[in-house]
This record gives sequence, structure tokens and C-alpha cells, in this order.
Amino acid sequence: MAERSLNPGGAPTNFASAGVAKAIEGYFNVALFLLVLSGFVMLASTGGLDLPAIAVAGVALLIRAYMLLKQVDFVIPESWTTTLTLIYVLIYFADYFLLSGTFLAATVHLVLFLSAMRLFSLQRPRDHYLLAVLSFLMVLASAVLTVSSGFVFAFAGFLLVAVLTFVLMEMRHAVTGEKSGVQVLAQGAETPGPRRMAYSLVAIAPALMILILAGSFLIFFFIPRVSSRYLTAYAPTSDVSTGFSDHLQLGRIGQIQQSSSVVMHIEIDNDTQGLYELKWRGVALNVFDGREWSNSFESRQVPLSGSGVYRLSRPDPPGVVVNARRLIHYRVMMEPLGTNVFFLAEKPRNLMGNYRPVSMDAGGAIYNLDTEHPISRYEAFSELPEIDSDGLRLASSAEPEGADAYLKLPPLDLRISQLAEQITSSSGSNYEKAVAIEQYLRTHFGYTLQLSRTRPSDPLANFLFERKQGHCEYFASSMAVMLRTLGIPSRIVNGFRGGEFNDLTGQYLIRASNAHSWVEAFFPGFGWISFDPTPAASLPTHTGWSRIQLYADAAASFWREWIINYDASHQRQLGQDAATNTRHFLDDVRRWIEQKHRALLRSARRAHHHIINFPFRWLGGLIGIALLLTVGMNLRRLLGVLRARSLRAHPGRAPRQAAALWYERMVARLAKLGWRKSPSQTPSDFVAVIQEPVLRMKVATFTRHYESARFGKSADDAEALPKLFEEITAAEK
Repeated sequence: MAERSLNPGGAPTNFASAGVAKAIEGYFNVALFLLVLSGFVMLASTGGLDLPAIAVAGVALLIRAYMLLKQVDFVIPESWTTTLTLIYVLIYFADYFLLSGTFLAATVHLVLFLSAMRLFSLQRPRDHYLLAVLSFLMVLASAVLTVSSGFVFAFAGFLLVAVLTFVLMEMRHAVTGEKSGVQVLAQGAETPGPRRMAYSLVAIAPALMILILAGSFLIFFFIPRVSSRYLTAYAPTSDVSTGFSDHLQLGRIGQIQQSSSVVMHIEIDNDTQGLYELKWRGVALNVFDGREWSNSFESRQVPLSGSGVYRLSRPDPPGVVVNARRLIHYRVMMEPLGTNVFFLAEKPRNLMGNYRPVSMDAGGAIYNLDTEHPISRYEAFSELPEIDSDGLRLASSAEPEGADAYLKLPPLDLRISQLAEQITSSSGSNYEKAVAIEQYLRTHFGYTLQLSRTRPSDPLANFLFERKQGHCEYFASSMAVMLRTLGIPSRIVNGFRGGEFNDLTGQYLIRASNAHSWVEAFFPGFGWISFDPTPAASLPTHTGWSRIQLYADAAASFWREWIINYDASHQRQLGQDAATNTRHFLDDVRRWIEQKHRALLRSARRAHHHIINFPFRWLGGLIGIALLLTVGMNLRRLLGVLRARSLRAHPGRAPRQAAALWYERMVARLAKLGWRKSPSQTPSDFVAVIQEPVLRMKVATFTRHYESARFGKSADDAEALPKLFEEITAAEK
């Protein structure tokens, strides 16, 4: 029994509860610290937190961890915390207007500051509640900053720690008398030991966490979708978005290409092997000032048809030759890039998606004007044109009407136009000139993403005559400018090229490193034709690790499609699929039952027919079944007899077992002659009781070989036993 005493008020006090209260307090402090730590780790892992904030918050957490480990009790006075909080209010506005410049970043800094302050000023229950709320705000900020599938695992870890923390918080309230539950302990009830309590907490917390996650997923999938995207306005824009605006400095695409982050997934109908190597067109730029490309096109709103389809293709201009075209249908699932540009294959025809409205400029770029629905998922049809090289060689070289916007040039280094004339000196048509420039740039210049940090005054001249290596922007810009010096209308296009095909999902994986610039030149009668002067990059080698990455991408693709982009249309599709699958399952079950019922009836009819018309056949069958049952019941004995016969015939295969069989047979043989061996006699004792000298000598020889085979595993002695047995049998006669 636990010892008790009376407290000053006369109520009994359980001394064991003091140890439990101390253990609960220690566990609670550690759990609350882990709650803050898990929230901070989730926030830092998104990559949206700046380095100074990570460093300061990390140092505060390390100091708090050291204090918990060494059981150091230090609390900042409340007057200090109040003063520091008021000071940080001013810092918050300075951070918002001068340093961070965004509401989300400044608010995250404020949450980190308050969390660090509360870690060292925990005095009242409300301080604990506030610290838990601040931890949840870190998780909320993490959800805004990332859409990674790893978030669900990090959130599960946070939820596990949160369950532990709030269970311990309630237990702490009960022990310290802050709630009515203290009466249970104050009345001397038996309390579990600290170690047993820790095991119980570790067991119950994962179970509660799994139940909470399961319930959350059920609610997520079945509650009707009425609205969404409350916090996406605060999400930071991607660096990729700046590469596809109406202004682009030379070198910007090269910076984007240095990232391997996923940009979008594209699935093409009936393509299960990755047969396409396409360019995904973004924005066309036509104005060049020597260092920067820009767009002077005006956009027009694309009308929406009654079937919810935006028709993008325009009628071909008079006289334009239309070659045979392949029509492809594809679905695009974009990551949150912060851009309003739809990336489409060449010659887009139709666009489908939940976006209102959509515009298109004269350069063929398609824009989303719906601020309530950032681009995430859309479908499109595109016509892939076939290039008629022979016809293009015969195209008119006259300057087309209205081509001034595609021929203007800034003051250039004279060597650029001279190089263009030199490259195309033997070319007879504008198309041949374009091909010559394309091939010259591909074969005489190198591809690299490592460029000088100092920007030259004339980037194109530096690329063509000094550095002679660069990335796609420099190749495309050089070709477009040289074409203009020859009177050929041209523009550059920014988008993406190729992509890695994931055979697990049937999707092309497009990364930022696939960002690309190429050239479009205009030829009367044929329209805009694409050229790519950038040298082909080496194909990546596929290893076991890259295969694992494809599995991870498949999981991330599922997360993005069915969690991040889950909306009313997905909910309808899920319901329709569930109803269809259920109906098919019930139909399959009904057909299976009917099939088995028909088969059973056929079997019964056949059995009835055989019993009536062929009784003797059934009698023979019953006898056969009886024999099979008899053999089956005695199968073990039969196998033993066969094995004994085999061992007696070939003793050397298993000397020990064969020796035992032959000795038993010899003893049984002598028993018939009146020489019986008692169970207490050893083989040597049995030899000694035999009175006939000749028989005793033969039995002694047999016994020596038996013992050598039985206990020495001698195959030769075992092989000798059958012959010795025959000699003993002959001696009887």
C-alpha cells in the first residue's frame, strides 16, 4: 500500500503522486519542446525560410534543448517579454515594408520570435496553449510554402507529437489541481509508475494519430467542395515565372536551367513509351534592345464555346500551305509557378480547363486572366506540323507585309551582320539561309551554363566572337538577330523542351532544367517555322537511383493530382468510379454465382444419369475410392517399408539407419533359434550368451561391423552387413 498522510486541510495525500507529477511535468516539457521543434523543421524544410531566421530560431531551440537535458530552470521575467514583444512590433513593420517585403515572410518571422520568447517564459497554462498555437501556425505557413508530398509525412509526425503534448497537458492539469481530475489522485488512488506511464503514452499516441488522419482523409474526400485557395495569394512566386513574362534579360533562362525542380507533368493520349520529343511553347518575344527581349503584342480574349472549350487556332492565312498534321490530345499538371502562361505543344488547337477568361496574343502565347484559379491542370489539342523542306526552299524571299515588328534591330556590332553574310553566302533561299545559320551555331559553338558574373556591354558580340559558348538564349538570340540582318522576320520563343518519360505514370516529367529558347522565322506561304540552333545536350544516364526518383515522382504526381488539386470535378470522378466499380463488382459476383449454380446443376444431372444407367461403373469407382483411401491411410507405413527395403539394399547411402535395420533383422533371426536378446543387454552382452562357438563368432563379427557403421558412420562396414547376415543364416543350417 502507498504511504499516506494528512495535508494541512485534513485531506489524505498520496506520496506516490508526487513522483508521478514530476514525471508528467518532465514529459510535458519535452513534448512541448518537440512540438515547437517539429513545426520549425517543417517550416525550414520548405526552403521558403531565409537563412538568418533559421539560424536565430535554431540557436534558441538548441539552448532550450540543453536546458531540458541538464534540467536547468530559467525563466525570462514577464516584464522583459512584454517589453521585447512591443519592440518587435516596430521591427515587424520594418520587416514588412523594408526587409522581407511580403506579409507571409514578415508574419513567419513574428511567429518564430514569439515562439522563441515563450520557450523561455513558460509560467502559466496560457503560455503553454500559446506555444502550441504558435507551433500550429508554423505548420500552416509550411502548407502555404510547399505542395510537396513529403508534407503529409511531416504533418503525421507533428500530429503524433501534438497528441502526446495535449494528453500530457490534461494529465498535468489533473495532477496540479487545475481541474477537477485532481480528486482522483488526492483520494489516494493507485497511480502508475513513470516508466509504465511513458510506455502507455508511446502506445496510445500513434493509435490516436492514425485514427485522426484516417478521419481527416474521409472528411477530405467526401465533404463537398464549395471553395478553396484561401491562402494561395500569400504563396511566393517561383523563379520560373520571371522567365516567362513579357520582358526577359539575356541569361535568365540559363539561371532557371540550373534548377532540377519539377515544373509540370504532361500525359499524352496513347503514348505509353515516351515516343515524343516536343517543345512546350510559352511566350514569343519580338523586340530586342541588345540586352533584353520584350513583347509588343496585344492580346485578345479567346471566346469560350458552349462545350467549355477555348478554340485557339485561327484560319490559315490565304495562300498558306497546310501539310498533313498529327493531332494529339494531352493533359498538363503544373506545379505552382506563379505564372499565368499556358504551356502548349506547337500549333495549339483547343484548350480545356476551369479558367475564366483566357487571352491570346499575336505571338501565339495563351494567358490565364482568372486570378481566382491559378494554372494547375488543363487539357489541350495540338496539331504537329510536318515541315515541307522542298516547298520552303521555293518560298518567296520578298519581305512580307507587316513584318516590321520582326525586323527591327538595335545598334549592333558590324561583325554580326558580316558573319551572317559569310555563313549564308552559298545559300539560295531564305529557308536555306536559316538552316545554314542554325547548323553553324550548332557545330561551331559550345553549350554551357557557366557564364561570367560580369555582364558584357554587348552580350551577343561577346558570345559570337569571344566566349563562343553559352546556353540556349544566346544561341536563339544570335540566330534571330542574324536572320533579321538578312531581312528574314524572326522572333524567339521561351518554353520547355523534351522531358523525362516516367513509364510508371505514363507522363513526361518536365523540370526547370528543361527550360529552353528557340527561334521562329516567317516564310510567306508557310507561316512561322521553328528552328533550334542550340547543340543537343547529352542524354542523362539512368541508374538505380534515377529509377527510385521515378517512383518518388509517381507518388508526388498522385499527391498533386488527388490531394493538392482535389476539387469538385475530382470528387465527382471519384464518386462515379466508386459507383462504377461497385456495380461491376456486384455484376461479377452475380455472374459468378449464376455460373457456379449452372455448373452444380449440370454436375447433379450427370451424377443422376450415371447412377441410374451405369451402376456397375459406380461400384467400381467406389471400390477404387476405397482402395485409394486405404492406401492413403497406410501411406506412411508403406513409405517406411519401401525406405527400409532401399536401405537394406544399399546400406552405404545411410550407414547408421541401415546398420540399425540389419541388426534388428539379425536379432529377429536369432530369436527364432532360441537366442533372444533382452532390452537391457548390450550387443556385446548378447554375443556372450550365445553358446554355439561358430554362431557366436559370426555374430561377434556382425556386431563389430554394426557398431562401426552405427556409431562411426562407416559406409564400408554397412555394406558388409548383408553378406555377414547371409553367413549367419547359412550357419543355422
